[in-house]
Amino acid sequence: MRDLSPRELLEQRAELAEATSSRREIETLCKETAKEVLLGLARNPHLQERDLLRLLARKDLAHEVVRELALHKEVRRNYTVQLALVRHPKTPRLVSVPLMKFLYVFDLLRVAQTPAVPTDIKMLAEETILKKMEGMPRGEKISLARRGTGRLAASLLAEPDLELIRAVLDNPSLTEGNLLKVLSRDGLPAVIVEQVAQHERWSHHYHLRLALIRNPLTPFCRVLAFLPDLAITDLRDICLDHRMPDSVRKYIEAHCAARLNKQRQIPPASV
Repeated sequence: MRDLSPRELLEQRAELAEATSSRREIETLCKETAKEVLLGLARNPHLQERDLLRLLARKDLAHEVVRELALHKEVRRNYTVQLALVRHPKTPRLVSVPLMKFLYVFDLLRVAQTPAVPTDIKMLAEETILKKMEGMPRGEKISLARRGTGRLAASLLAEPDLELIRAVLDNPSLTEGNLLKVLSRDGLPAVIVEQVAQHERWSHHYHLRLALIRNPLTPFCRVLAFLPDLAITDLRDICLDHRMPDSVRKYIEAHCAARLNKQRQIPPASV
């Protein structure tokens, strides 16, 4: 009896992987690295949830193996496996996109926050959450405000709900860019602007201070507090904004004139 060639041995292992019902063999095969063997295993009708999850926890799977796993009968009836598929970086878009409509909000958030997930899938997960926000209970909104991505948290800054606003502003994923977009919206409740202007973290950002000074809803006492740290050229640009209240514009112009006058009076340093 002749010895089998490496190719024949590989084919034999792939056939075993596709047909075996032995738990011990399946668990051993889940550690395989040969694509042909993993493809056979992905077609095995005896795979259970734990086997599929073990395989989908591996980021080194070939695209073909992930596509084959997506066709497994267990996927159609198992929510946990569906979530694992959507979160896998090699899952084809044609598989992950249809599955997303069945995911719960905070599982969609896990997809959006998984580093290895492709950017377009993360964006789609966020879009799906945004569509579900309208009828979301207040408690879930507050939880999303604390834990969500910066984009999702910022989208919740639309209601005069103080607890919700503070949860958003304390979200570690929120960025200055997110808040600049919020402050540019029309019809923003005054309490949101006030909370940003008073927030220990955000009120010190230079560009946010400029945006807050431009915003007519910012309390005048906060405008006064921001002025000394802003460049005169930036303040003059602000005064050209037609949305600025005349009283605030005149005060800023007077402030700039006083600072320029003071600079002229300071004698040059001796060499």
